[in-house]
Amino acid sequence: MTVSDRGGKPPLSESRIPKLLILGAIGIAILGLILLGNWQLRRLDWKLALIERVESRAVATPVSAPTAVAWPGITRESEEYRRVVIRGQFLHKLETLVWALTERGNGYWVLTPLLTATGETILINRGYIPVAAANPAQRGAGQIDGEVPVTGLLRISEPGGILLRDNDPAAERWYSRDVDAIARARKLVNAAPYFIDADDTANPGGLPIGGLTRRSYRNAHLVYALTWYGLALLLAALTLRVIWLERKERARDG
Repeated sequence: MTVSDRGGKPPLSESRIPKLLILGAIGIAILGLILLGNWQLRRLDWKLALIERVESRAVATPVSAPTAVAWPGITRESEEYRRVVIRGQFLHKLETLVWALTERGNGYWVLTPLLTATGETILINRGYIPVAAANPAQRGAGQIDGEVPVTGLLRISEPGGILLRDNDPAAERWYSRDVDAIARARKLVNAAPYFIDADDTANPGGLPIGGLTRRSYRNAHLVYALTWYGLALLLAALTLRVIWLERKERARDG
């Protein structure tokens, strides 16, 4: 009595098992590519919401900069790029020059502590200066005295440095606007955990130059999503093509 006579199914031939395993692996790969495409679409929604939030904050009517009581709750999502205003007196002798690459070329950001009437200290990125103006004596007109208002965008600290370049406080080499490290190096008291990028209000003597905050975001998530979906479709098409050619060859061989 044969297997068919007993009502059972014939066992898989040894030659079919590897093919089924390969087809299963291909199916998993196609599913993975589709899931990657779906993830990129979710990232696209997130990025568009982020851009909308940043742009709306940056052009809104300025609000008072967060005071010490609100500092613990400040996050990148809740406050960054919010347009704020604050009043205080610049501590020019404690300024820090941070390496900058801008549309105006290489130079420095001038980060100067601003002391408020309530004893809080906020680092203000007053703007860009060229390398030749690194000495404060060359831009004395811009060393404003007395209490002044500052309007700008709230920014979150940039700890550590940049790619391949770490901040070196002891050598006065700064590559990122690391609020905590600068506060420690300058022995600032009651320092805010954020800094403010000053707007383009002109400073006496023309330096520093404010209003150079970059608000551009790389947004290639749609391209990535289409790439993953395209690879999934291509892999599926190639698999079907191979299956069709194999069946055609078996039918010809009889």
